[in-house]
Amino acid sequence: MKQVAKFISVVFHPLLLTTYLVIILSYYFPSMLMIRKENRMVIVGLVFVFTFVLPAVNLVMLRAFGNIQSLTLQSRRERILPFVFISLLYLLVTFLFYFKLPFSANFNKLMMIISALVVVSLMITLFYKISIHSIAMGGGIGILLPLNQVTEQMSLLWPTAFTILVTGLVMSSRLVLDAHSPREVMYGGVVGFVVGFFGMIILF
Repeated sequence: MKQVAKFISVVFHPLLLTTYLVIILSYYFPSMLMIRKENRMVIVGLVFVFTFVLPAVNLVMLRAFGNIQSLTLQSRRERILPFVFISLLYLLVTFLFYFKLPFSANFNKLMMIISALVVVSLMITLFYKISIHSIAMGGGIGILLPLNQVTEQMSLLWPTAFTILVTGLVMSSRLVLDAHSPREVMYGGVVGFVVGFFGMIILF
């Protein structure tokens, strides 16, 4: 059971949220991101590199230099420095896409919401250990739900339902691995949903 939970936690790592959202939206609601089909894989690749590969490399470097004991970041204190670097990186990426690669205004807004999720995660972690997996998945639901109201033929219905199902699996896996208490998982889901949902309502 723990091996399955670990697999789920890795496949749906919080740093992969942006990539998954861009894939879902580019295939099921392409007009929202305003991405041409021929540019789809290029954009997904850029997003993957900037929002997953670079932060992951940063974590590996912090581990190599002894700033953190483990890549799983078990303790709250150990999370603070990596979260600071990841927050700065996400804010920088959002800035670069907004001012240097302004191919889509809606994509820029999406990046703002995701950066807000990262920064909020950092702010909470300064005082309280919370499930970042839950924040990410809750944020994904919060972002997708409002879009279901404006899609043609409810094209996002099944991706949203799948995201809700996966969120339950991810939260359960964090409990099975004893990585978080039920309260930390619940708070993470609520915080992520609130930031994602109201970010969409405000910006869109």
